[in-house]
Amino acid sequence: MNKIIVNTEFPDVPLVKRGKVRDIYDLGEYLLLVATDRISAFDVVLPNGIPGKGRVLTQISIYWFKQMEDIVPNHIIATRVKDFPEKVHKYEDILEERSMLVKKTRPMPVECVVRGYLSGSGWKEYKKSGTICGIRLPEGLVESSRLTEPLFTPSTKAEEGHDSNISFDEVSKKVGQEMADMLKDISIKVYSKARDIAEKKGIIIADTKFEFGLYNGELILIDELLTPDSSRFWSIKDYAPGRSQDSYDKQVVRDYLLTLDWDQTYPGPELPDEIMEKTAARYREILKILTD
Repeated sequence: MNKIIVNTEFPDVPLVKRGKVRDIYDLGEYLLLVATDRISAFDVVLPNGIPGKGRVLTQISIYWFKQMEDIVPNHIIATRVKDFPEKVHKYEDILEERSMLVKKTRPMPVECVVRGYLSGSGWKEYKKSGTICGIRLPEGLVESSRLTEPLFTPSTKAEEGHDSNISFDEVSKKVGQEMADMLKDISIKVYSKARDIAEKKGIIIADTKFEFGLYNGELILIDELLTPDSSRFWSIKDYAPGRSQDSYDKQVVRDYLLTLDWDQTYPGPELPDEIMEKTAARYREILKILTD
């Protein structure tokens, strides 16, 4: 099994934030974004990681950022360690392929979620009320139904625990009407382009979430983009409405954890090697399909 990077430590570079997956370092004018192999389930970061996961997430993000440059700029300055500031070159063995040098932005205070299919929390809400984020949907839809048009269903950004769905009006109150309209318009355009690209490769993008930030007054895409951690990818070949679908993500881990007597609170259980390798293979598979 490949070496797993669960935590990064660069003593001479200030750590800004350690998220569920990414470690963010301050390099003066820019930030260094490092995708580790950490994996979380049920909002708990597990003790061991998934080999190569951080590399997969980074390479998929880089692919999609490039695809979307004609719609919206992004935060990438460099993706190869040789193009990073010299002080981090000595950490190349850790950083290569799993890190990006990015612009410092003022992040938007909302998650920009776009749904093309009825799944997850959207399906739960629809069963209860016939709506998603207050948007009324047609009657008679089933789990995994394709929606007539992609829906912008934003959510809060929770530092810990679950994000919560919010209405478009609430987004407008947070960021202003003009900015809310821009976030919605760009999110749907990016999702629609990605959906068309993925479908040609046999993949459905059921839903995804985007992060935006302001850089010199301009709205740009930041963080990760259209990865298995931020999106639901399904196989067109195996797609069947009326049930949940098999996803190219950490579902293998979730399914395993549900067999355990664990209350889904910290600390999480160690994953066996077999589950780690199965999950790693799933991540590698979607990287290969999407980016050739």
